[in-house]
Amino acid sequence: MSLLKRVFFRQSPTKYGLKDGHLNRSLRVRDLLSLGIGMIVSTSIFTLPGEVAAMYTGPAVIISFVIAAVVACLVALVYAEMAGAMPFAGSAYTWINVLFGELPGWVVGWALLAEYIIGVSFVVSGISSNLKPILASVGVHLPVFLANPLGQGGGVVDLIAVGIVLIVGLLVSRNLSKITLVENALVILKIFAILLFIVVGATAVHLSNFYPFIPAYHATSNGAFGGWQGIYAGVAMIFVSYLGFDAIAANSAEAVNPQKTMPRGIIGSLGIASAFFIAVSCVLIGVLPYQRYAASAEPIGIALRAIHHPLIATIVQLIAVFGMFTAAIGFMLSGSRLIYSFSRDGMLPKFFSRLDRNQQPKNAVTLITVVVVIVSSLLPFSFLSQLVSAGTIVAFMFVSIGLFFLRKREGRDIAQPAFKVPGYPVVPALAFMFSLLVFIGLDRAAKVYALGWFVLGVIIYFVYGIRHANHQ
Repeated sequence: MSLLKRVFFRQSPTKYGLKDGHLNRSLRVRDLLSLGIGMIVSTSIFTLPGEVAAMYTGPAVIISFVIAAVVACLVALVYAEMAGAMPFAGSAYTWINVLFGELPGWVVGWALLAEYIIGVSFVVSGISSNLKPILASVGVHLPVFLANPLGQGGGVVDLIAVGIVLIVGLLVSRNLSKITLVENALVILKIFAILLFIVVGATAVHLSNFYPFIPAYHATSNGAFGGWQGIYAGVAMIFVSYLGFDAIAANSAEAVNPQKTMPRGIIGSLGIASAFFIAVSCVLIGVLPYQRYAASAEPIGIALRAIHHPLIATIVQLIAVFGMFTAAIGFMLSGSRLIYSFSRDGMLPKFFSRLDRNQQPKNAVTLITVVVVIVSSLLPFSFLSQLVSAGTIVAFMFVSIGLFFLRKREGRDIAQPAFKVPGYPVVPALAFMFSLLVFIGLDRAAKVYALGWFVLGVIIYFVYGIRHANHQ
């Protein structure tokens, strides 16, 4: 087979169905909703609204969240049809492999791997940020060099983050049905904490804090602040908040009746999460002037203590810490399934696609745990918040374009899905264009590091993947 044919070899969807047939289908709609809400309503809802308002938008952070939700919704509709038509492990990696070929599929999969690895790191960094003041309140203080990531505040390693990753890795290596029980319980607890903050905070909202709603534009050391420029910068940073619905698709091969459960899980979780994000943003801005949230990873705690509810602040933050585990579990679960998919296709050593007695890819879980320990303990929170978006948005653009090619094959070698994207072909075209605009709005450093990640991925493909790819 020539080099060009190998690079663009398109795997048969029937073969993927056979390869994933040994995975247990146990995830129902409630499990997928819990997984999606747990991942989307994660660290971001407790951290980003205040940070983005202080850095870029002022009260108009609410507009940034709405715009980001609309863009995510367009992409989610495309994902819902893709997941129903091709319910295979690996989600976009597998889909693009079927539609465009091996190298494009690998590039998209490599982009998603960045999301899952950095997504877990981002979440555990947020957990660590919220846990430190709680520990300090009871007199527990870690040495500075063990309390912060490398190069931040005199830190060398974030020991709390390392411990959290190891706990999550242990949970994900267990039976999937037990994981979903833990996930569902934590999601319920987290929703309670969010509603508690909204109800208590709403009693202390000052409308004057919303004026001016869109501050005048001016340049700062962080970039644009105020005006539509600031709102645009806010959307680029906030978009990370809505990541997670795509990771539901990575578990398609383990969903019961995926034709129906996957669309309901993807679209339902995003809709519920969007409502929470917007409500929390409104209350945060109403309770305190947005400037008070500058350089803070715990704006909800600041807001509640400012209105004389320190006990509720501690309760909400404590629940938030445990609730954030849902996102870490979801990202780790999806990342291990993606590594399993790479290994299944020969793109990584077969060792990582071996299953244990519970039909879990334990070796893949171990690999992603080790990598996340390194990333989460060394990289600062603010850096991770933008970098996690870059690779994922590239995958979103591929998937949006891929829908046009999927439609040509539905009913032929790919099954007709129960869910179809409404407004075709306008919706997938808008999903692509808006995703591109969000990518352009990302910080320059995030783009540079994303480019470095892609270069590394292409090198791995030509050094290892192309030589060992399974075309059977």
